Amino acid sequence: MTIVRDTAKDRTRFALAMWAGLILVAFVWGALLLARDLLHLDAFPPLHGHLRAQTWQLLPAVAVAAAVIRLLPRSAAPWRRLLLLTWACALAWAIALALSDGFGALAAPFGAANEYLPAVPAMGSDPAGWLRSFTTDLLAYPTHVKGHPPLPVLILWVLDRLGLHGPWPGALLAILLGTSSVIAVAITVRAEAGEEAARRALPYLALAPAAISVATSMDAVFLGVGAWGVALLALRKGFHTGFVAGLLLGALPYLSYGLAPYALLTLPFWRQWRPALLGAATVTAGFVLAGFWWPDGLAATRVAWHLDAGALRPYAFFLVGNVAVLALLTGPAVAAALTRRAPRPIMMLAGLAALGMLVLDLSGYTRGEVQRIWIPYAIWLMPLAAALPRSRVRHWLAAQAAVGILLQALLQSPW
Repeated sequence: MTIVRDTAKDRTRFALAMWAGLILVAFVWGALLLARDLLHLDAFPPLHGHLRAQTWQLLPAVAVAAAVIRLLPRSAAPWRRLLLLTWACALAWAIALALSDGFGALAAPFGAANEYLPAVPAMGSDPAGWLRSFTTDLLAYPTHVKGHPPLPVLILWVLDRLGLHGPWPGALLAILLGTSSVIAVAITVRAEAGEEAARRALPYLALAPAAISVATSMDAVFLGVGAWGVALLALRKGFHTGFVAGLLLGALPYLSYGLAPYALLTLPFWRQWRPALLGAATVTAGFVLAGFWWPDGLAATRVAWHLDAGALRPYAFFLVGNVAVLALLTGPAVAAALTRRAPRPIMMLAGLAALGMLVLDLSGYTRGEVQRIWIPYAIWLMPLAAALPRSRVRHWLAAQAAVGILLQALLQSPW
């Protein structure tokens, strides 16, 4: 009798074993380095934060996940209504996770002493003057300001000038813009791979484990800006849409130096480059005329980084550990989907996002804290899960939710 093996199941088991093994190796390696006092600024490597244990505090997140798993996979709602429903699910998921630390946890990271908000008063009523001196005064600013271009502080300054003071306006902007990225990615997938693929990807976008950093980090703003920039390019609706896409994508390097490789995601849309390049050039020209030269800012940030304890973190460990964190942020569903053939445009976008992260990882300037740094890139890996069998979608979503809840339960993060 001939035994026919289910090779698809075998490949899935192998992918999941590799996923779990990578994570296990990273945590064991991190624990050994920690025991030998060879890590700096980290207490739960490769994640940035401290180990803790939450239980009942995560019941709202469990309830949200259960509702999403029940409602979203089989929804036959019209496309636009489904997008709004998915956004609502992503919003509820991110907020429910963050609320496990209390209502104030939504805004607390934005008011921390090492974040962007404490630098806003230095700008006063002269943003151009502040920009001109940004590079020379960089070492006097809080940690995250030293590690980034000036645009995050400028955004908070604008909110402050509009009368929206304190950490809450920035937090609300991050939550709304960050979670709206699920719509932007779905629009892109629909434009490139068709509506069926986009509908199948939506539940995985809504319940991504990466949501642990979306409601509590300025990087969620970066996530939203980048995703909408790519979505507008994908729509191919003419010069004006391409120009606005260029404005958004051109803003990315001024939000974070680590978003320079994000330009790779524009490669599938090269026919739209002319208006997009004009939009990006407009952003660059604005900063240059205001007195900020990006290469000088990058050089100053490199100096600040080498003076910081983060530069002492071991390169080899974080080279591997950062990939393990990506595995956690995207979850087992994406790992399993790597054994299947997703539509080519989805694979292209995921591959370009992965290449961008690889460039950053190899650079050595992302040693730790990537649970927030990766999220603008990681979102583009989530649609790969659309290739998983429909009959198992709720099981995979439950696994995704379990990873997100477990991360929130065990990790006391600054974000």
